[in-house]
Amino acid sequence: MASITLSDEERTKVSNAVGAAEAETAGEIVTIVTDRSDGYVDIAFAWSVAVSFLAMALFSAFPDFYLGLIDRIFGLWGHEWTHRELLSIVMAIGVVKFIAMMLLQLIQPLKFFLIPPSVKAARVRDRAISFFKVGAERRTHGRTGILIYLSMREHRAEIVADEAIAAKVEPTVWGEAMVDMLTHIKDGRIGDGMAVGVKDVGAILAQHFPRAEDDRNELPDRLIEV
Repeated sequence: MASITLSDEERTKVSNAVGAAEAETAGEIVTIVTDRSDGYVDIAFAWSVAVSFLAMALFSAFPDFYLGLIDRIFGLWGHEWTHRELLSIVMAIGVVKFIAMMLLQLIQPLKFFLIPPSVKAARVRDRAISFFKVGAERRTHGRTGILIYLSMREHRAEIVADEAIAAKVEPTVWGEAMVDMLTHIKDGRIGDGMAVGVKDVGAILAQHFPRAEDDRNELPDRLIEV
């Protein structure tokens, strides 16, 4: 799925930030960056259906205009349209508009512009949770795993914490880390943004889950790209 390209320097910067943060806390930080969280095929299909039906509705509402246009284009000189021909025209309009809209949405900026923000937010969150369940949830001794997830196309990030952290830290507390992280990422500095986010999350974790002398690293520090 990933089409983003991170340099080795950026990957190292994030990994080092994770290592430095975990040196002060028993929390285990996992970082994931992906190009997008979903293919949104259903949304593209819905837009295409809507445009198709709108085109057919407009033809039905103003038949004389469109039939006159067809007459002029094909030089039919006031052709008398049968019901079967009219039905064929309506169906052809619907099919052509549907295909055209699907093709238009191959232009990625347009496709993502047409996706409602609430849908993008929900799917980024769902994807982050699914990755967390696989890679971090209950994978640490003290249930102190936390995921920092960045989805580039949607311009969104999520922080998902294991049960021990969630019990002590309100979700709103992560807001500052999110703002700091996205400020850098908006400028194209993905590695810097993720590193800053890791640093802020680590500082919060250190307050509630200070590192014990016998603490060991239980989850990978490297930046995961999917």
